[in-house]
Amino acid sequence: MQSSPTPSSGQRPVVETTDLTCYRTEDVPPELIPARPEREWMDLTDQRYAYRCIPLSIANASGWEVILPCAFSATWTGGNLNNDIQIRPLGDPGAVARRVVSHFGHGILTFHTGYLFRTSPGWALWCRGAPNVVKHGIVALDGLVETDWLPFPFTMNWRFTRPGTVRFEAGEPFCFITPVPHILYEAIEPRIKTLAEDAEMKAAYDKWSASRTDFNAGLARREPDAVKQGWQRHYVKGAGPAGEGAGFHLSRRRLKPPRA
Repeated sequence: MQSSPTPSSGQRPVVETTDLTCYRTEDVPPELIPARPEREWMDLTDQRYAYRCIPLSIANASGWEVILPCAFSATWTGGNLNNDIQIRPLGDPGAVARRVVSHFGHGILTFHTGYLFRTSPGWALWCRGAPNVVKHGIVALDGLVETDWLPFPFTMNWRFTRPGTVRFEAGEPFCFITPVPHILYEAIEPRIKTLAEDAEMKAAYDKWSASRTDFNAGLARREPDAVKQGWQRHYVKGAGPAGEGAGFHLSRRRLKPPRA
């Protein structure tokens, strides 16, 4: 860990990297594991073609999953009161009661993570549902939590999208955490430019565009080389159309599991 000490009020720390400490608030909290790149719907695509989109699988694996240890169903009547959500355990009632409640009303289901998380100065946790996972009838609510100073745990919340019943299974992630350099965002100033203002970028873009057009035309004509290749792999290889190398590139992310 190379971040600066906690700053006094008004000072900004130098943000380089972060620790992630996970303090247990229960004797046996939910399992915390490196996020998995696989998704069931991606497995079911023709020839698993969804995995050709490297940004999808990298996003899927960019964090840690908090795993639900118990199964339950929850039904929302559509009202705004706490008791308008009914939770039915599918197994140990005590395990479900410790994990999930109707706390805020308004169709919001609240989970206790079992941890108090702490990051280094300037870093926060982006807390959400697992990326690229669809759960019908309910959606995870994102939160950016200032875990570099917070002395108490946060909850993970999901909101029903319509009245009805949803089911959560033991073993599925109910919270997904990703450390982010929270303090740097406001220093970023997006700029709008034309490609003509950057000759090198325009040349690279034009080369890619021509390559893409030629390849798709070859596929349409069923040219053997294009059909055999099936799809262009520039991004997967971390290279441009002419084979020029990228900067930092990942085709697969492997995060470390928590340790004691």
